[in-house]
Amino acid sequence: MRYIVIGSGVAGVAAIEAIRSNGKAGEIVMVGDDPHGFYSRPGLAYFLTGELHDKALFPRTREDYARLNFKFQKGRVTKLLPTEKAIALDGKTYLSYDKLLIAVGAQATPLAVPGANLEGVVKLDHLEDARRILKFARRGKTAVVVGGGITALELAEGLLSRGVKVHYLLRGDRYWSNVLDEYESRIIERRLQEEGVTLHFHTELAEITGKSRVNGLRLKDGRTMRCDILAYAIGIKPRAELARDAGLSVDRGILTNEYLQTNDENIFAAGDVAQVFDPATGRSVIDSLWHLARDQGHTAGLNMTGERQTYVRNTPFNVTRLAGLTTTIIGSVGQGHDEDIVGIARGDSETFRQLPDAIVAQSGFDVNRVRLMVGEKTLLGAVVMGDQTISTPLQRIVRDGMDITSMRDKLLARDAKIADVVVDFWSKYKAN
Repeated sequence: MRYIVIGSGVAGVAAIEAIRSNGKAGEIVMVGDDPHGFYSRPGLAYFLTGELHDKALFPRTREDYARLNFKFQKGRVTKLLPTEKAIALDGKTYLSYDKLLIAVGAQATPLAVPGANLEGVVKLDHLEDARRILKFARRGKTAVVVGGGITALELAEGLLSRGVKVHYLLRGDRYWSNVLDEYESRIIERRLQEEGVTLHFHTELAEITGKSRVNGLRLKDGRTMRCDILAYAIGIKPRAELARDAGLSVDRGILTNEYLQTNDENIFAAGDVAQVFDPATGRSVIDSLWHLARDQGHTAGLNMTGERQTYVRNTPFNVTRLAGLTTTIIGSVGQGHDEDIVGIARGDSETFRQLPDAIVAQSGFDVNRVRLMVGEKTLLGAVVMGDQTISTPLQRIVRDGMDITSMRDKLLARDAKIADVVVDFWSKYKAN
């Protein structure tokens, strides 16, 4: 058997680990156009701020790779040939396969404004992007950041930490409004302003100016700004062109069944490029989280060896840092309109800090906040900002769909100490 994995991210590596864990012999070839192979893409934010050296981004050793016994082939796949069961590499080399995994991830949605190709316009897809940003930051004085999510914030804080003056453009009236509530957005905005970031609300980019290099921009309301760097993070787009051109079923991402298998039985997809069928909801879903990409890659690898293992979508769980504030986002936390969902939020409590067997990423925050999305019988999601003591229990409660009937009324009571109620519920659960 020859297994080919296109893509060197976490989904591809997890697939190779799964193939080998199954005791399967055969040749494995990983093909990737990133010269650095596998590294921690979430770690790029900390590389930008100087908290991590680039060597720390690489979690595996040569010995780890040797044990997996695969070949890394650097190059760009230019065509899939499903009928011939082959791929074209750089338009000239052809590799045949028995089973193929497409795990090429997603890329930053490009800016569709004049001047977007000027030198000094940067994104954060991979390590070379991060190095380019640092190169520009060494000689740049002013940067403008465009975008509304986590990556835009990482760009702003990375540039700020390098001594660059940062202006942050927001289309709406607050930060990340589709995930955070207004109170949470204002917390992040205040912290950014205290760090020295200048926020511009209701502001949209119309044009980037300069001859060969960025020297400024024009806004949709006609105002102009000077800058040396324009950093953007306005969303991501699955790299599904190869699959589409090969006749595979593609919606927003490559469509797969619950076994990570495409409409071609010999081709699988996993990670940010895959739109995976979720039997629990009956929908095909794209997830852009590291741990879910790893889970998908592992399941795909097992199924490539002939197993028939269903991918079970775990509750989305993301620990990030927003304006220096550790924030955990679990499950569904957006502004849902279902009548059986009640959103509640409370601040700190003493018990919050004392729960044993929990992961505390940082402590000593001036902000500690919990927001829960409470369903009729289960918790649907949670946001924990600051002290993370309670985040691990909440993850389990949401992930396992635990029946919260016994504490629901207590959670919804006026002036309830949410953390204390959750801690009491969790302690009783562990005791049983």
